[in-house]
Amino acid sequence: MPTPDFIVQLRKKIGHDLLWLIGITAYVEDGRGRILMGRRADTGEWALVYGINEPGEEPATTAVREVLEETGVAVVAEELASVKASSRVITYANGDNTMYLDLLFVCRPVDEKHAEPRVGDEESLEVGWFAPDALPAPLAASTVERLALVREFFGRRDAGDAHALFFGGGGGA
Repeated sequence: MPTPDFIVQLRKKIGHDLLWLIGITAYVEDGRGRILMGRRADTGEWALVYGINEPGEEPATTAVREVLEETGVAVVAEELASVKASSRVITYANGDNTMYLDLLFVCRPVDEKHAEPRVGDEESLEVGWFAPDALPAPLAASTVERLALVREFFGRRDAGDAHALFFGGGGGA
């Protein structure tokens, strides 16, 4: 999906100045423990599915929408794994500067029988399911970070603490 219209309209007013956005990442795992990933057209790197939360859209809805748009796989968002503010400014090829608050959701396919991924839009070159010990390369740095957050969340959840990871407020990592 191209840049959302609300961002295009904001950019007409603020130019390339720093824009704070809500990013949504979907960690999708199937019944065999494989992880859904896409190779991004803009960087060539493999990444978890992610996108921008639209004004008024529920964050879990964004996760579900982005996975369907980018991979053709219908999913349900089951858990919020982490809420993390980026400390890095991303400068896009057109000069736009952005930082993100990322909400990381754990998702699963709605129907395992019809979860064959396909490239759904111009953002991805390839999509596929990968075993955690056989992830494709190169992985985006943000995906490496988010996979570590998912592992930490799963470890805490399996030990009885199913709260999402929060940072800086004394309530989590």
